[in-house]
Amino acid sequence: MTQNPANPYDTGLDKNAANFVPLSPLGFLARTAAVYPERVAVIHGARQYTWREAQQRCRRLASALARRGIGRGDTVAVMVPNVPEAFEAHFGVPLTGAVLNMLNIRLDADTIAFILQHGAAKVLITDTEFAPVIGRALQQLDDKPFVIDICDPQGPGGERLGAIDYEAFIAAGDPAFEPPPPKDEWDAIALNYTSGTTGNPKGVVYSHRGVYLEVFGNILAWNLKQHPVYLWTLPMFHCNGWCFPWTITALAGTQVCLRRVEAAAIYDAIERHGVTHLCGAPVVVNMLLHARNARLSRSVALMTAGSAPPAAVIGGAEALGFDITHVYGLTEVYGPSTVCAWHDEWDELPAAERARLKARQGVNYAVLDAQMVADPVTLRPVPVDGETMGEVFMRGNIVMKGYLKNPKATEEAFAGGWFHTGDLGVTHPDGYIEIKDRSKDIIISGGENISTIEVEDVLYRHPAVLEAAVVARPDETWGETPCAFVTLKDGGAADAASIIAFCREHLAHFKAPRHVIFGPLPKTSTGKIQKFVLRERAKEGA
Repeated sequence: MTQNPANPYDTGLDKNAANFVPLSPLGFLARTAAVYPERVAVIHGARQYTWREAQQRCRRLASALARRGIGRGDTVAVMVPNVPEAFEAHFGVPLTGAVLNMLNIRLDADTIAFILQHGAAKVLITDTEFAPVIGRALQQLDDKPFVIDICDPQGPGGERLGAIDYEAFIAAGDPAFEPPPPKDEWDAIALNYTSGTTGNPKGVVYSHRGVYLEVFGNILAWNLKQHPVYLWTLPMFHCNGWCFPWTITALAGTQVCLRRVEAAAIYDAIERHGVTHLCGAPVVVNMLLHARNARLSRSVALMTAGSAPPAAVIGGAEALGFDITHVYGLTEVYGPSTVCAWHDEWDELPAAERARLKARQGVNYAVLDAQMVADPVTLRPVPVDGETMGEVFMRGNIVMKGYLKNPKATEEAFAGGWFHTGDLGVTHPDGYIEIKDRSKDIIISGGENISTIEVEDVLYRHPAVLEAAVVARPDETWGETPCAFVTLKDGGAADAASIIAFCREHLAHFKAPRHVIFGPLPKTSTGKIQKFVLRERAKEGA
């Protein structure tokens, strides 16, 4: 057979300025400001401004940073709650070519100092509310960043640590500043640090390309249309708000800022501003479900992720009027990367069965190439029986660039050509995955694997239980046994014996908790229950 010596599609069809531009979410701002300049972009209490003004403010920030020498490869750290300046940083910082490092506002001074030093932040923009912790962190640094203070009228105030106020800083910037696009779509756009519960946190690096694709993944997974009114209940420091600062901008939506996540404030904002969409961890969903005078006058779309939501919480929230979309992901995959894609025929199922199906994590985002549940050693997929557990693996264009200055951790995370999540799950016959536990949280009792999520799901069905978490407790006979930590509802009555008996009615007896401890549960700022704290308490009790 004669082979074609040259592929005609490889000749004279090269990339050029007319047909190739690096993928980046930064162009969404320019387009939205040009097409919908007078639509409301941001609301914060009584303050609001349009997309024209949003673009001007972001450009002023970029211009002012550039005048201070900030450019490609530099890091700008931001320590703020969900206020307009947090949104502006998502465009203003990368418009200079720099990398945005959103700081978790609940971190301690030592961890913040580590992050500022490890990320080599040249500028720190910080809300004055956090002056005490930021002040202690800065004292630990020999090479301190240039500090800019945000004085939010809705905040509690605080000491000014910086050389200049944010508004004064951007006032000196050029509202017509037009930087060039990124040189390469693989350029870093954001730096997010993991929780670091077992050591120093790792710096997850996002690319312009990855964020651009994640935006469209969010749009497709949530069936988003033009001009959503989005309420900021999810922290913008958490995976860059699951990339929704960029997503809502692409759709010319309105971003309603909420400085503190409180049930009354959320319900008030929904009614006052006509909120159509919001995101939150299951603990936020549970808070809304059990809030005093909880009610909705219309359906509101709520995307939840962060930990496996109990079916009882999903069912209760949907009965209240929230339209739940359940997603799953990690910091290393730009936030959500998996969605429990809904089938219309499931609408006809009983409410309890609908909630059970929706509690599964589901299938890969359209922009994630592949995911699988597999043996962590051989990388062979587990049987699709809904029972055989394995580790969840992912690969595709919304997987991080890697961990900053940590080649060993990066290599381990990508071993075998897949990203290792560390989450354990099963694959159901329909191809939907379901997370059963973190690899570090699984309980092995007498040689049997016990999913803490399965036990927690039963606990949430108890009529007196508001919140629950299950961890391993050392046991001389069985190695370890389940220990339940429970918070009761206001007016709820239950003791340890009745809780254990309830679990035994709905679980194999070896899976039921042997011990129950009552009290509030420690949580991270993103609403995740801190199981490492509970494990220590369980050990002390043993």
